Amino acid sequence: MSSFIRSRAHGAQRPHAVSLAVAALASALPLGAAAQSAPTAPAATATAAEGTLPTVSVKAQREVPNKADVSASPKLSQPLVDTPKTVQVIKKETLREQGAATLMEALRNTPGITMQLGEGGSTAAGDTFQMRGFSASTSTFVDGIRDLGAVTRDTFNVEQVEVVKGPSGAEIGRGASAGYINLISKLPELDNSGEASLTLGTASKKRATLDLNRTLGEHSALRLNLMTQNSGVDGRDEVRNKGTGIAPSIAFGLNTPTRVFLYSQHLRQDNVPDGGIPSIGLEGYVRSVATGVSQAQVDAMNAAPAVRSSNYYGSPDDYEKVDADMFSVRLEHDLAPGTTVRSLSRYGKTHMDRVLTSVGAVTATTASDPSTWTVARSRQRTDQTNEILANQTSLSTAFTTGGLRHDLVGGVELMLERQTTLGTGTAAQTVNGVSYTAISNPAANLYHPSTSDVLGVPYLTGLDTYGDTMTVAAYVFDTLTLNDQWKVSAGLRQERYRTHTTSNTLVTTTNQSTTYPAYAVGSVAPNDLRDTGELTSWNLGVVFKPAANGSVYAALANAATPPGSANFALSATTTSASHAAMDPQRTKLAELGTKWDLLDKQLNVSATAYRSVNTGQVTQNPVDQTYVQEGQTTVKGLELAAVGQLNSFWQVSAAVAKMKTTQEHQQSVSSTTGAVTTTTGVRWSPELTASVWTSYTLGDYTLGGGVRHVGEQKRAISKTAGTTTPDNMAAIAAYQVVDLMAAWKVNKALNLQLNVGNVLDEDYIASLNNNGSRVKLGAPRSAQLTAHLSF
Repeated sequence: MSSFIRSRAHGAQRPHAVSLAVAALASALPLGAAAQSAPTAPAATATAAEGTLPTVSVKAQREVPNKADVSASPKLSQPLVDTPKTVQVIKKETLREQGAATLMEALRNTPGITMQLGEGGSTAAGDTFQMRGFSASTSTFVDGIRDLGAVTRDTFNVEQVEVVKGPSGAEIGRGASAGYINLISKLPELDNSGEASLTLGTASKKRATLDLNRTLGEHSALRLNLMTQNSGVDGRDEVRNKGTGIAPSIAFGLNTPTRVFLYSQHLRQDNVPDGGIPSIGLEGYVRSVATGVSQAQVDAMNAAPAVRSSNYYGSPDDYEKVDADMFSVRLEHDLAPGTTVRSLSRYGKTHMDRVLTSVGAVTATTASDPSTWTVARSRQRTDQTNEILANQTSLSTAFTTGGLRHDLVGGVELMLERQTTLGTGTAAQTVNGVSYTAISNPAANLYHPSTSDVLGVPYLTGLDTYGDTMTVAAYVFDTLTLNDQWKVSAGLRQERYRTHTTSNTLVTTTNQSTTYPAYAVGSVAPNDLRDTGELTSWNLGVVFKPAANGSVYAALANAATPPGSANFALSATTTSASHAAMDPQRTKLAELGTKWDLLDKQLNVSATAYRSVNTGQVTQNPVDQTYVQEGQTTVKGLELAAVGQLNSFWQVSAAVAKMKTTQEHQQSVSSTTGAVTTTTGVRWSPELTASVWTSYTLGDYTLGGGVRHVGEQKRAISKTAGTTTPDNMAAIAAYQVVDLMAAWKVNKALNLQLNVGNVLDEDYIASLNNNGSRVKLGAPRSAQLTAHLSF
């Protein structure tokens, strides 16, 4: 059986050129391809006098479907086993086995990542999550370029998902305290292949995909990926996910020194979003006596049952429309063996328009009759456009000086990122001479909400916010191989940024005294805010290799988050962390780890211990009540992982993460009572998370399954002097979910696969809003059947 080296730079060898491929493989071995293939075995030789030509024996390393040996990022030049950093690669083969169609479903394979639902009154949607105790929602990249927008990302055009944990400012620049997620796009290869899939499932799920690759002559190819989906959501009434996607690409010069890739991706989504359900009656719910609430009402609410998990409190007119377009050009040229220049240019634009209904406080007017209880509703509207224009140009080379090998990568990045958010309102007010009436929404019956209720839509005020960040950066990474046992890696990035925010604010009695004293109440105050600065980011790693297949490493790294860098929105409020006068928050990492490729490099196991410290958080001095940047967050953790094959028919991917988070010097003072609120922990940061997925193949049949564990996620991390247990839910209880898969290879072309999610029908909370009154439940038991057709 022939094995071919596949690379994104050179494509795959043509199937009809086996002898040429073997010869090329043999000649490439001395030049460093040994990272992906085993050393050439000595062949039995004969002398010329015997009249027999010498023979060459080539032993290719068997490819492991669920294990990657290298990163697709040119900035990570070493094999993953020798990279002094925590990097997890989730390949498309794993996504296919699990039936994972979105980024958040893919990230279930990575412990230490949790979802968020949003603030008390607002609802987060799309890919909103945090990693290792820090928000990572704005640290999603596609092929190394930032991808903005709170949208749900589909995996139909994803080759693999790379999860890089820990501060990574040297690699991606600002705001990299948690690390980053890098989605690698599917690109053309030199083969003729295709795969189509059709999925039918519970909740009326219907999904179809196509992945078609065709050669165009000797050195060119095109690839087309398509997706369409129209599905309900298991366990939820009214909520729907509907979308289409197309991703065409063409490549020229494959297997030549100069290669050109032209590719784009276009997504359209027309969803009915989910605002969640009230948390009353769920494990951990607490209601205390408050103004206007009697003890009898409190007792009744604390003893009340939970609402039906399928209850929908919104309107059939709720919607989420997403238009996302991305155009990319990638050029590569080999200047010499081992020296390549790359340039990636991209323009991307994402527009999201969403109207969503969320629930709030429960009212039990008649304590003895829960059928009359109501829950408040609020209608939220978000209309936001994100754009990016970027170029990354880099040079990768390898050379030897003084007997020491250098693997050097250097480059520059130019980026312009822009965000436009339309202003909305619900209150009665006059803006720029235009009077708006209040948008009122009737409360819903708590246990029997009606979708026929007429709900108002927030109006557009014209008080829009425009923000942009321009970045110019230069970076260099060098891995110095001292000998067979020691490597030293270092990276340095210098970037200059400029953030500019323009907006208009309606002056009220509240903000006049603190921010706009020169403007009359009811007038519109313009804001023109700017911040310019420079960031220096770095990393340093020392790798010791006790054996060729393993490493032990120590690493240091940092990252910085300037004001307003998360959403390009600087604040005019002097006490805000997004005020231009604030210094960037800075995060430092210290990490120790070990990685080993076992079983003839078919299985990788790793262990990592780390400590991340974020400083410069805005806090309040309890003595003079001034705001200072003395707050600090510390995250300590241990992670263990294994991925690959135990043998040719048994695959496994497993990881467990133990984490402890603390905040220090983080407090605020009430301006009315003087009470001090102290924050000691980090929300949504479970101490223990784990994920296991395994599959076993017997002939034409494959059985697989996995278990996910997420420990308790605390919401109530602050304590105010003189207060008792906070209202609503203080935490999300720990949970475990079991998923199963069975597949049958009917013939060479057709494969049938059944996935059953949450087999044990575990009731659990997937996310909770910041005041604990609203939850999104995890999906109940569900099933989907997929037909995969290869051609």
